[in-house]
Amino acid sequence: MTKREKLLTAIRNNPKSVRYEDACKVAELLGFTLRGGEGSHRVYARQGEPVILNFQNRRGLIAEYQARQLIAMIDRHEEKP
Repeated sequence: MTKREKLLTAIRNNPKSVRYEDACKVAELLGFTLRGGEGSHRVYARQGEPVILNFQNRRGLIAEYQARQLIAMIDRHEEKP
């Protein structure tokens, strides 16, 4: 299992404790680019995708609803071997 696969599996298995930096990393791996944000927020968008990803750093983690949105994008855009 690659590092990427381990990270995606960890996010899927435990959406209550997804690290902020891991969420940002996964968004970029899925083809999203940083579009802005202020303070503890980062906003990611992807060409052709109407949904944006907005992450807020809450003591190093993101909110569970933000993790569920990320999981939905993983399911939608993850490259299958």
